Amino acid sequence: MSTESVRHVYFPYCPEQQDDGSWVLLNRNYKPVGFNTTEFVSYEDHPVSINLKGLGQATLEKLSYNGEVNGKQVFLYNDGCIPTDNPESMKAYLTKLERLVKLKHRA
Repeated sequence: MSTESVRHVYFPYCPEQQDDGSWVLLNRNYKPVGFNTTEFVSYEDHPVSINLKGLGQATLEKLSYNGEVNGKQVFLYNDGCIPTDNPESMKAYLTKLERLVKLKHRA
């Protein structure tokens, strides 16, 4: 497995809000983080969503690579700032991951 595929499968690319208000962390292949498949994944069939406290508009904008929220999706990076391309992009991505992992689960 190459370093590129590790990022693609095992690291968050995009939190996506579900209709019930919960979130699913998607990898670069738009599958839940850790799902190494090209097959369609029904989130309802897997325990992949989470309810998060503190994930309001301001936090979403800080998570976004460009400060914008795209509907129910927030992109942590894009093709212009791939974390593995350079130290600056990696630092920006790790800062976003730090914000994300500090959020608390809401029951």
